Amino acid sequence: MAINDPISDMLTRIRNAAANRAKEVVCVNTKVCRGIAGVLKDEGYINGFDVVEDGREGKLKLKLKYGPRGETILNEIKRESKPGRRVYKGVEELPRPMQGLGICIVSTSHGVMSDRKCRDQRLGGELLAQVN
Repeated sequence: MAINDPISDMLTRIRNAAANRAKEVVCVNTKVCRGIAGVLKDEGYINGFDVVEDGREGKLKLKLKYGPRGETILNEIKRESKPGRRVYKGVEELPRPMQGLGICIVSTSHGVMSDRKCRDQRLGGELLAQVN
């Protein structure tokens, strides 16, 4: 089955797997999805990810992370920019979810990165998602 929006599909799979307390989740392997997985790993929301070859584009296998008592670390993950309504923000306009405790995932001309890295490098771009 063709997936029209792989980013929304990935975020929904992660959200559903975290709600079911799954250890791993499998997503489609695209360059943007690998970038999102890299940001989630760098910011400590997942333990890691692997690219699994299946003869076509491959799959991403994300290892979800939970707290010491089994509580979810990903409380809310929300898609901001959608295919029907793209959201672009300059570096000064980037939101700070939960007063800086959460992150925004931004697609820039230098790749997919968190809002913290965008502020350090003074880059704006397409606001893909917010993670709380």
